Amino acid sequence: KKGNLSGKIKWISVEGRYFMLGLIPLKDQAAAVRISSQPNHVVESRYIEPEQTLGPGTQESYQYELYFGPKSMQYLKAAGHDMDKVIDFGTFDLLAKPLLWLLNYIYSVIPNYGVAIIILTILTKILLWPLGTKSYKSMSQMKKLQPLIQELRSKYKDDRKKMNEEIMRLHRTYNINPLGGCLPMLVQIPVFFALYRMLDQAIELRHAPFI
Repeated sequence: KKGNLSGKIKWISVEGRYFMLGLIPLKDQAAAVRISSQPNHVVESRYIEPEQTLGPGTQESYQYELYFGPKSMQYLKAAGHDMDKVIDFGTFDLLAKPLLWLLNYIYSVIPNYGVAIIILTILTKILLWPLGTKSYKSMSQMKKLQPLIQELRSKYKDDRKKMNEEIMRLHRTYNINPLGGCLPMLVQIPVFFALYRMLDQAIELRHAPFI
């Protein structure tokens, strides 16, 4: 979002969907990063050292580490310098990373990512089963009430306030929450979005065979 950043720079990188090029300065100092777009769809990320004056006969050494490789949590954590933060699943990052860890754990037991995804999906559904059951039960109860609600709407069509009062009384009589079917679904949606984001971006699944 910004072309220039300054401060303590741990690393800079240029990344694609699965791979990245990273430069890690080993000297702990304030510096800057300049990001720019070059011709032919080239993006440049430049690390700018603080300006220094070298006197005659003096020398200065600059040390960096380079990371050229996959955006794999395992390798980036091994590289250190908080480089694993480059893996970011966006809004659902907090949910997607545990799902990625679980996927890799299943793969370590059953070395087939296709089977691992199926098992992960089943485990997720089992975990969310109480919410899903509650949602379906509430929706089923609401469906049974629909004829009665339609009667009230016809009866009080000229008095909207009275109609709403009677509908709310009906819900209380049958102990049904009108939002009971929606709220459990809303809780589940972020989990499945996180699962989708993780499956879409995890390098572990790149060219992974199934059958």
